[in-house]
Amino acid sequence: MVTIKDVALRAGVTKQTVSNVINQRPVVKPATRERVQQAIAELGYTPNLIARGLATGQSMMIGLVVPTLANPFYTELIERLERCLEVDGYGIALCTTDGDPDRATQQLVTLKRRYIDGLILFDDGNVSRHLDLVRQLELPFVLCGSEPEIPAGTPVVTFDHARAGYLAGEHLRELGHREIAVVGEFPAHRMRLYGAERALAEGSIAIRPTRIVSTPEKSQRGGVRAATQLLADHPEVTAIIATHDLLALGVLQAAGATGRRVPDDLSVIGIDNIAAAASAEPPLTTVAFPIDQLAQESVDHLLGLLRLTRPEPAAVSLTPRLVVRESTAPPH
Repeated sequence: MVTIKDVALRAGVTKQTVSNVINQRPVVKPATRERVQQAIAELGYTPNLIARGLATGQSMMIGLVVPTLANPFYTELIERLERCLEVDGYGIALCTTDGDPDRATQQLVTLKRRYIDGLILFDDGNVSRHLDLVRQLELPFVLCGSEPEIPAGTPVVTFDHARAGYLAGEHLRELGHREIAVVGEFPAHRMRLYGAERALAEGSIAIRPTRIVSTPEKSQRGGVRAATQLLADHPEVTAIIATHDLLALGVLQAAGATGRRVPDDLSVIGIDNIAAAASAEPPLTTVAFPIDQLAQESVDHLLGLLRLTRPEPAAVSLTPRLVVRESTAPPH
């Protein structure tokens, strides 16, 4: 088995220097650090995390709290967060809240008992209600992707959700649609709805309240059910905005089941740009969030708090972009 002594001999440094590199202490010169890291890679050395934790007082584990694993957006985000954390030697402890405030409380307490070093919480509207509890845990934390309003001074890396909705509404407005409906998760996605309404209002278009359908199911099936009822009640609708792609995929399915061709009879646009959007039939027009940047910014922010290199919490808002595919077209 490769030991720290073997790494030191290969790199031509002391065991203490190798330890300093492994534990990311800033006392090592960049050239020496690079030499040690190369030796670690060449020898396939794996640090003993238990021993490392005893020596540093850190578990090298970060807690991740997400609403669900059923939505591919969250699984894609988790993969990216995990890769970003691995670069700095951290593992993850994953918990889901299932949109349940009581479960969110239980999961936060459970994570604290696991001796994690910090928390990244993806807010679905429930975690933000537990900020007092999060602060009582006395752990560095970052809210990730939050949509609800967050108190000043809270560390948060999020998307401009209103801008995402605006881009969706603007796209349909510029195509010439006026009979527009929305399928979404409310109140969780209220800022996306607000943005869409604002874009449409610039063209003197209002979304009738009866055409705004909230679904309790955060799934493709939820999109199918909501859109099927919506299209039955409002056959005049020529375009639907779904507040996330999984619902939009359900809208596409409902359109086909009710005899509507997309985009000839009905335009559909989502938000998130999950991997399945590009392979949908037809490929889904959507609004893409910079998920890689979200993951990296969240990790950088949290590690800055952990290492005391970031003196004050900050709020970072990332800008989305429109991705036009084949599910939207001018109305006939």
